Amino acid sequence: MTPTDVFSFANLTTMPMWILMIFLPRWRVTRFLIDFKVIPVLLSVVYIIYIVQSVLSGAQIDFGSLASVMKLFTEENAVLAGWVHYLAFDLLIGMWILDKNKALGMHQIIIAPCLFLTFMFGPMGFLLFMTVTTIKTKIQTHEKSR
Repeated sequence: MTPTDVFSFANLTTMPMWILMIFLPRWRVTRFLIDFKVIPVLLSVVYIIYIVQSVLSGAQIDFGSLASVMKLFTEENAVLAGWVHYLAFDLLIGMWILDKNKALGMHQIIIAPCLFLTFMFGPMGFLLFMTVTTIKTKIQTHEKSR
């Protein structure tokens, strides 16, 4: 497989997981995939393969400056590894959101935008979830103190 093929494979593997998490978060198959982190584990293997290939091809793994990171991301295998890194970790945050929501019990209509933003913009979805969680917790605390 070429790096372009792997890029497409990683995207096509991740997309159905996000659809399941947004629309069918309680379905047995979805829960299995979340509980065992199937897609992030698969993406982690792909990441390791491409980061090792980057190192073996002589890429300097240096995160000490913006210039070093920019230079690293001129290497095709390093860029692919970086993209897979984003896919895996955003997906893990989405799974974490669903796991946290088991205890919180917020309606899926509230959680879906958090998941969508996590899918598209990572930290933005995480921040929205944390904001909504804080508001819900404060409301519950206020109602209990009445």
